[in-house]
Amino acid sequence: MAERAVRSLAVVGAGGQMGALFADAARQAGLEVRPLSRPLTPERVSAAVRGVDLVLLSVPINKMSQALDAVTPELDPGCILADLCSVKALPLKQMLEAFAGPVVGTHPLFGPVIPDGFEPRVAVCQGRDEAAAQAVSDFLRRLGYAPFFCTAEEHDRALAVVQGLNFTTTVAYLASLREVDPQGRFLTPSLQRRLDSARKMLTQDREMFRIIAESNPFTQEAVRRFRSLLSLAAGGDLDLLADQAGWWWRDDNGAGQQ
Repeated sequence: MAERAVRSLAVVGAGGQMGALFADAARQAGLEVRPLSRPLTPERVSAAVRGVDLVLLSVPINKMSQALDAVTPELDPGCILADLCSVKALPLKQMLEAFAGPVVGTHPLFGPVIPDGFEPRVAVCQGRDEAAAQAVSDFLRRLGYAPFFCTAEEHDRALAVVQGLNFTTTVAYLASLREVDPQGRFLTPSLQRRLDSARKMLTQDREMFRIIAESNPFTQEAVRRFRSLLSLAAGGDLDLLADQAGWWWRDDNGAGQQ
């Protein structure tokens, strides 16, 4: 496998929050960065992408086709094409169909503001060219992130729960609360914490999470599996569910071990 490295990149969608985050991180790492935002005219695209090692697409998944139509005709054959989408199977398929060169899918498991102490992991999915996937992983590590390899299906199955099911169950839970306590008279500290964590999701990022959930082929499967667990609760098997949920804290003084 021939070694290759990313020394220069164009960030498509650099005006967005994630695009700006990656562009700034790459500059701080000493790389040449060419930011590119709309309008994606042939002249502007060509000036940004010609001669770079990596073109990073930081665009919403429902805008991927338009971005690829604008960008891929201007790419050098050996340039690595990669994305930052929260779903991997669909954008990888689109990139592979649109471009005959190296393709890599990535998903940062964090937002524009990384909490203190949180390891900024990035999923990396090989599309075409193993050396390109390794180069992108090395590039992400140079930016201070923690990349790991997985398949697109493995990623989407996990994120159908981590993102899709989280959004689906949160909106269902909060909608049910409205039915029983519309004035919020029974607000508890634990409920307040849940409301605080859901605020941004539902007031600022609702459309983004809806698109992500609908674009993930495994979201409905995750919802059906969750519904089967709710059936256990409806049957009174809360101890069983609590034991399974306690898996997350299995190393905390033996708590949650089965």
